[in-house]
Amino acid sequence: MEASGFFNSLRFLLLLFYSAVALLLVSAHGKGTRLGFYSTSCPKAESIVRSTVQAHVKSDPSLAAGLLRMHFLDCFVQGCDASVLVAGSGTERTAILGLRGFEVIDDAKTQLEAACPGVVSCADVLALAARDSVVLSGGVKWEVPTGRRDGRVSKASDVNNMPARSDSVDLLKKKFADKGLNTQDLVTLVGGHTIGTTACLFFTNRLYNFNGNGGPDPTINPSFLPQLRALCPQNGNGSNRVALDFGSQNRFDTSYFCNLRKGQGILQSDQVLWSDASTKPFVQSYLGGNKFNVEFGKAMVKMSNIEVKTGENGEIRKKCSAIN
Repeated sequence: MEASGFFNSLRFLLLLFYSAVALLLVSAHGKGTRLGFYSTSCPKAESIVRSTVQAHVKSDPSLAAGLLRMHFLDCFVQGCDASVLVAGSGTERTAILGLRGFEVIDDAKTQLEAACPGVVSCADVLALAARDSVVLSGGVKWEVPTGRRDGRVSKASDVNNMPARSDSVDLLKKKFADKGLNTQDLVTLVGGHTIGTTACLFFTNRLYNFNGNGGPDPTINPSFLPQLRALCPQNGNGSNRVALDFGSQNRFDTSYFCNLRKGQGILQSDQVLWSDASTKPFVQSYLGGNKFNVEFGKAMVKMSNIEVKTGENGEIRKKCSAIN
């Protein structure tokens, strides 16, 4: 072989090697999802998920918020790998209060297994269901890249560093930054509270003896306080539920941000977005128009690619509640 031919062959082999390494790195860092992943292997995958979510949300509109929240929490623990769906003692599912919508995912997965056995991951079902929930609640549709695989680990101890209702803005920003999300992503994704409710026990501390001051959280609008106290009495059991977006709990709109401006944020981690100089401009930008809807879709795509498992990493579960 001539020298030029030898070096050309060597260059070709090196190119193949570095391409393979690059593909492995892409997979390892969760960048392997793409639009239309199931277009050949299970062309009806998205329509099956959509029709299933539609049927359940029509029967119980509150499930939309439950599915959106479950996808968010899944991505913040072990990445977007459906680990939150695994049942059993000591799993993430046992450590997170108030999770809802498991029956919707199980229903969709059963239909997908009948149509395309062993093809569609539970992680993708959850990502698609979250999108469809937002659309059914009045939000704007976005395209969901798919190709995630399901994780093989689900531990209650891994949920300790999730964003929490009592977190300061600085701590929230750090937790989001640790997942590759910036301050705008934080405000945008927390805006998902435009749908759904929360139990009184998660914010009663703001109503009566905030930080030991003997009175309410001073950031609560005084005219709003009597309504909240009526819904959440001081000696109640904390189980009553209150809309996170007061007056618009089933509609995906911008009223959540308008409520923050009026001092009517329900959770402490909601209201601080208005009082902090780094987050307030984003809240202000979402007070009207369609910007929030557009940015929410972008932020959801970004979030849904956190530490995803692709290729040989992970599995396709037969049942979403159990590792194979």
